[in-house]
Amino acid sequence: MIRTVLSALVAVCIGMTAKADDAALLQLETADANRGWEAVGRIDISGKGFCSGALIAERLVLTAAHCVHDEDGTIIPVERFEFLAGMRNGRAEAYRNVRRLVAHPGYVHTGTVPRASAVAQDIALLELDRPIRTTGITPFGTDVRPRAGDKIGIVSYAHDRAESPALQEVCEVLGQQEGVLVMTCDIDFGSSGAPVFSIQDGAARIVSVVSAKAELEDQTVSLGTLLAAPLTELKNHLDEHQITTTAAPRRLTLSGGSGDTGAKFVKP
Repeated sequence: MIRTVLSALVAVCIGMTAKADDAALLQLETADANRGWEAVGRIDISGKGFCSGALIAERLVLTAAHCVHDEDGTIIPVERFEFLAGMRNGRAEAYRNVRRLVAHPGYVHTGTVPRASAVAQDIALLELDRPIRTTGITPFGTDVRPRAGDKIGIVSYAHDRAESPALQEVCEVLGQQEGVLVMTCDIDFGSSGAPVFSIQDGAARIVSVVSAKAELEDQTVSLGTLLAAPLTELKNHLDEHQITTTAAPRRLTLSGGSGDTGAKFVKP
């Protein structure tokens, strides 16, 4: 069923292409390597699970909606979240707790395997308890949706690189349909919520947020949420609602095993 849904989604907008032009992952373990990417951070959930995220304002972190949901579909209490901006080698440039959070109002949490319609609205905002105004940490702007064949980049944490992020400076847009961006970018458990960038004239702007990965005809592809309309709707929703959570804290069940994140990766 999932293979059929994803095949229909992907086959309409792409022809399968090789990943020969994709850049290898570069570990951002030094200050020089990480310069300019400090606004990307790790989102810890009770210090056990994590997702990736990025500052888009001094107090706002953009991530994936499924990262803020528990397995039963309820929102995880805000006190369980911490944002570690620019974390590398186990130390962050700034540490912030979360005051409130909101997932896109159209996102429907469907458990371990997301539907294509869920991917299209799989974004959330975390409002930090204090703004981040540390020198060297500049929130990212956003950009228009990329087109098939465009080169993009991604900075993400993952289960095998939890202490420092990695940059894939070049991967490719295979296509898009119904708000879902199909990419060749290298992602893994923990990459959920990671920013996907358009890099032009030395400026990086976020064009998508990592939601899931899928296998299609023996090629692994990554799926992201296109930002334009969903992000505007999400910001409006945050402005209109004071989101709080009062449920008793509980550990997020991680789909990839102990120590992974709440990422919902598609495995057809």
